[in-house]
Amino acid sequence: MLSPFFRYSLKVNKFNRLFCINLKTGIPQVDNNGNVVPISSTEDEIPVPITYEDISRAYYRIANGIRRSPCEYSVDVSEICSASVYLKRDYKQMSGSFKERGARNALLLLTEEQKKIGVVAASAGNHALALAYHGRDLKIPVTCVMPETAPFTKVNKCRKYDANVVLHGQHILAAKEFAQSTFQQLKYINGYDDKEIISGAGTLAIEILEQCPNCEVIVVPVGGAGLIAGVSLAVKTLKPNIKVIGVEPESVASYAEAIKAGRPIDGFKQGSLADGLAVPVVGTNAFHVAKKYVDKTCVVSEKYIALAVLRLLEMEKIVVEGGGAITVAAMLPGGPLHEELKNKQVVCVLGGANIDTTVMGRVIDRGLAVDQRLVRITVTVSDRPGGIAALSAVFHKLNVSIKDIYHERAWLYTRVDQVMVKCILETTGSEHAELLFAELDRCGYVYVRDTPDNVIMPSTAMDTSLMM
Repeated sequence: MLSPFFRYSLKVNKFNRLFCINLKTGIPQVDNNGNVVPISSTEDEIPVPITYEDISRAYYRIANGIRRSPCEYSVDVSEICSASVYLKRDYKQMSGSFKERGARNALLLLTEEQKKIGVVAASAGNHALALAYHGRDLKIPVTCVMPETAPFTKVNKCRKYDANVVLHGQHILAAKEFAQSTFQQLKYINGYDDKEIISGAGTLAIEILEQCPNCEVIVVPVGGAGLIAGVSLAVKTLKPNIKVIGVEPESVASYAEAIKAGRPIDGFKQGSLADGLAVPVVGTNAFHVAKKYVDKTCVVSEKYIALAVLRLLEMEKIVVEGGGAITVAAMLPGGPLHEELKNKQVVCVLGGANIDTTVMGRVIDRGLAVDQRLVRITVTVSDRPGGIAALSAVFHKLNVSIKDIYHERAWLYTRVDQVMVKCILETTGSEHAELLFAELDRCGYVYVRDTPDNVIMPSTAMDTSLMM
């Protein structure tokens, strides 16, 4: 009898076109150790062929309903990235993401009968918004099945676009299963793997090559791999010497895992600030196109994603989501592409700007922490009158602002006449923060500080055996 976990895995993999059950025999395939081995999707289904002609036709088909987004040189981003960086601002589409390209193309290619009865899609955000917006524009009914955890602002926006919104399940796979089983009469539009979606996404590359003909590298975000599949196919057809590099969140590197395995497999580890890219398994069609044309991919940690959102907000005065900022994140000092692309002409695709206000606040705080403009320390001070005042005097002397402070008397292994004070401080950056730590050391304070990598560092005066 199959375990509950294995039965759940079957559901997950079924709707991402991966099967642990051989479709011909109905028997699970196992290795010599008895472990279930996922079967390559190509064994049971042939990827749909996609050509540059599909992208070229889509380019003219959707032209009157899609904005030609700007691709502009950024002085500030170029300076910090040590390269000539152009920002392809496709978040300026009406619904806030590049997804409109594929959505409009797919809707325009429906049969007359399909246009009358409508379409259905499962999405937690950008794909649903794009379909809803263009469905209203083209007078095609759209049903969006969204997880119950979908951001309320996105749910309301879909309804504003006259979509029939159904909330079901706790994740996108449950929503997808429900959509396909409940609305069987409607055509299901996959947000990253349908031929029409990939072809529509590829039109972005044609615009880039017209707007920035001298570019040497195009950096593209990777989620389900539909965008990078279309972009790489178009670029390598028109200008094969241009490199196409994909960027994924480290916690959901589904495309990198697929490349290692030779087929789409589950690459999900945990959630990401780039939630729009958190697709557990890349699309079969998208994978087979991308692996042929994409030069390389890399992964970016959460701290660099947060920092990129902050940099774009401060330098370009734009608000983008984590998945939109991830290409710039890879180019920042310390990022995986910073050294490799120095002095290159680089286009970074900013694919989406649908970020919740509450999430935006958390992302900014994380970016400030990475930048050491927010510093968290725990300092041991005297519990007698004037103990905290003396510590505050050190902060005042260095123009360090106290954002939050908390007194801890019980959980500490020090003398009873001492207390711990937990402080969150605002500085101007890493150099200012280091001056503060040096001054605390000079004054003999015992303290522990948190680093941007979540490593706890004791002060020089601290006996580490007393750390809890």
